[in-house]
Amino acid sequence: MLRSFTDGIPHMNEEVEILTANAENIERLGFFCYKSKSKTSGYKKKLAWLRQRFTEGMRIKILYENSRSKAFIEYIPGEYAWRAVDAKNYLFVHCLWVVGRAKGKGYGSRLLDECIQDARAEGFDGVAMLTSSGNWLAGSDLLLKHGFEVVAQAPPSFELLALGFRQAAFPTLPHDWDDRLQKFGRDMTVIYTDQCPYIDRLVQAVFNAGRELGVEVHAVEFHDCEQVQRNAPSAYGVYSVIYRGALMSYHPIGKQDLIKRLKTCFE
Repeated sequence: MLRSFTDGIPHMNEEVEILTANAENIERLGFFCYKSKSKTSGYKKKLAWLRQRFTEGMRIKILYENSRSKAFIEYIPGEYAWRAVDAKNYLFVHCLWVVGRAKGKGYGSRLLDECIQDARAEGFDGVAMLTSSGNWLAGSDLLLKHGFEVVAQAPPSFELLALGFRQAAFPTLPHDWDDRLQKFGRDMTVIYTDQCPYIDRLVQAVFNAGRELGVEVHAVEFHDCEQVQRNAPSAYGVYSVIYRGALMSYHPIGKQDLIKRLKTCFE
């Protein structure tokens, strides 16, 4: 599907279009993230992951400015969300990202509107997304401007926002975060999935940090959305580093920064 947009663009010479990636064209279009790293393990794992998700209703829409990709949105029916949420009958946004000088041109709004339109047309109760005032995930400002409201919160800085279309229950977050953390014991554990192509190298950074500190690292892979929803020790779900029953990180962190954070546990 091709939709062209020219209204409201700051520079009249810019040509903007939104393409929908699917099982047939995903290898040609890519999925925006890691677009220059298509030969890496992380990219290939994400590609294989997407092929399974398309059968569940996954949508990826990529915005192009003058034939160059500048932004994208990834969303899926809430029962298949790879976040620690209960969002049945909502479309759930995994990622919304605008890069570089493309920011401030309304591209995030255009992509979010695409998701909202799909949700209304297909009879969903609304749209939901997990945000963070910390690192890695998008903040809540754009969603609040579109009429979303904060419906749940989780540590350390997560907010679940939803836009409901009718009188239906809002999505929810778990409350048993401490219990979830304790399930992984006192050892250093990295939890990962293939939902994000950057995670592959993050896992290796955790193992490198463990070796430098002389700490054994255990890896746990979640293979489906139910494992994420029921067991993830952070709302982000698809990546976590745990040590001595505490969440060390849920977002990309370099080896040296991770080592500094871990050393505080020894003091």
